[in-house]
Amino acid sequence: MKNLENIDLNSNIIENPWALLRDYTDARIGLGRSGVSIPTSHSLEFQLAHAQAQDAVHLPLDVEHIVEQINNNNLNPETYLPILLHSQAVNRTTYLQRPDLGRKLNGDSTETLKKINLNKDEPFDLSIVIVDGLSSLAIKENAVNFIERLLSALTNDTQKWKIAPFTIIQQGRVAIGDEVGELLKAKISLVLIGERPGLSSPDSLGLYLTWNPKAGLTDASRNCISNVRSEGLSYEEAVKKTMYLLKESRRLELSGVNLKDRTTNDVIENNINEENFLIK
Repeated sequence: MKNLENIDLNSNIIENPWALLRDYTDARIGLGRSGVSIPTSHSLEFQLAHAQAQDAVHLPLDVEHIVEQINNNNLNPETYLPILLHSQAVNRTTYLQRPDLGRKLNGDSTETLKKINLNKDEPFDLSIVIVDGLSSLAIKENAVNFIERLLSALTNDTQKWKIAPFTIIQQGRVAIGDEVGELLKAKISLVLIGERPGLSSPDSLGLYLTWNPKAGLTDASRNCISNVRSEGLSYEEAVKKTMYLLKESRRLELSGVNLKDRTTNDVIENNINEENFLIK
């Protein structure tokens, strides 16, 4: 019988050169294999990621937490308090089965925006709409952090920005921000929404910008900035892109397919001359 102490347990492990790719992406690549299957650790990680994605879809938005964050950070534009609204989807099941109902405000929410006592002498330049979407976790983790940096950039901008009261919408889709912007008489609506969770990004925040928002617009009228989160597009880069689009949208009085993002990603730009790891 062989002495087990003399057996090299690593002798049959083959180094996988594709594992280098994992330093550059969260995608499940270069995982290797154990027999005819992937290693147990990666299989368990996949199951965990799948569970986290499901939880992100079904987890209710903690509205009180968002309002508390906004108030504690003194982010309210002027003296307005966040306005709490709801779509026509009465619950999560209806929301998932009837996307069309998530695009429209319910009757009470519509009346709330119509009756709110706002200064009508000067129209709002921007309406920021916070929507749970398909990941309330994305809103909880990223919305206030992004808004804080965006408001700082807007305050320091050479042009004046009059910002409407924040609105927080439950069971909402992207298009619901157009109706909100129309009722608030805002020139631009900016929707912050939880994106459909991926198996490596259950907390991804999406930004959708629309000039002259009104109910019935299509995606062709919107500009999108995706994957805003700590492990995705940084808040600083997202603010940079958002400010460019906001200023160009107001200057050109348009958005969507006719408005192009001309910003560059500094991270990519600074690393463009690095050695290609595939040909080392």
